[in-house]
Amino acid sequence: MIELVSGRRHRVAVLAFDGMSPFELGAVVEVLGLPRPELDVPWYDLRVCGLEPGPLRMVGGFAMTADHGLEEFAAADTVIVVAVPDVRGEVPGPLVDALRAAHERGARVVSNCSGAFALAAAGLLDGRSATTHWQYADLLRRRYPKIDVTPDVLYVDGDDVITGAGSAAVLDLCLHLVRKDHGARIANAVARRLVVPPHREGGQAQFVAAAVPEPAADDAVARAMDYALANLASPLTIADLARIACLAPRTFIRHFNRQTGTSPLRWVLHQRIMASLPLLEDGSTPVEKIAAAVGFDSPATFRHHFSRIMCTSPSAYRNTFRTGAA
Repeated sequence: MIELVSGRRHRVAVLAFDGMSPFELGAVVEVLGLPRPELDVPWYDLRVCGLEPGPLRMVGGFAMTADHGLEEFAAADTVIVVAVPDVRGEVPGPLVDALRAAHERGARVVSNCSGAFALAAAGLLDGRSATTHWQYADLLRRRYPKIDVTPDVLYVDGDDVITGAGSAAVLDLCLHLVRKDHGARIANAVARRLVVPPHREGGQAQFVAAAVPEPAADDAVARAMDYALANLASPLTIADLARIACLAPRTFIRHFNRQTGTSPLRWVLHQRIMASLPLLEDGSTPVEKIAAAVGFDSPATFRHHFSRIMCTSPSAYRNTFRTGAA
């Protein structure tokens, strides 16, 4: 629980920069910056801090001016970076210095979405588990190999360093901060005001757009992958796939691993789960029939692997993403 610090409220600073999208910044302001006297707890003192002085253009054709700079940012009790200007470029040096200074002083450092790249550049995620938006997870892993990137969760709480998944997950992240600081009752009250659930079931694995790799048309691994996708409902073994690829089983496994970064059977398992998603979304076919249709020998096995990969159950996924009747 947070209390008044030396007679003042817990100070939160969130970064704004020229050219950013306003959504995640606005969500932080809405959750942590809006006065909530009805809750009768010491609320946050939120400061929006600019990366540089002057007007900041936002996506959508409007501009805003941040009243505070990086000096105020580094002095806050909680500092939040919801995005960086370029995930493939260098993080501005003054921001890296401000993050390091804040962390060394004992501040809580928080990122959401591509903001994880700023924390990574400051070295604050080395040796830690962290998350980011699923579309940036592989890039974060490649650029900063010392980080244990966890791409299928909504946030990772490392106590003094907390990372969020991105986009609408900023609401989950901010409610988590409120829950840590003020308890579940206050977080639930804020969630009701926002008209969102206080805690979402599952993680961002539910939202990842899984694409099948597209190797060259004459590639041996591609032939095996095409065959597997056309026969997901049938038993598939390494021997079957190696035969389609015209390779010895060990050679096939080695080529498959090099091309996809995973094993053949693990890839097949993932494709079966992905194939079940439109069946769950588009109708009311019993889970038992869906399990058989995508190649699982029992509903229990299907539910086990679905929950492990998607971080939710088949029925919960259907309730969330149902698009029509059978």
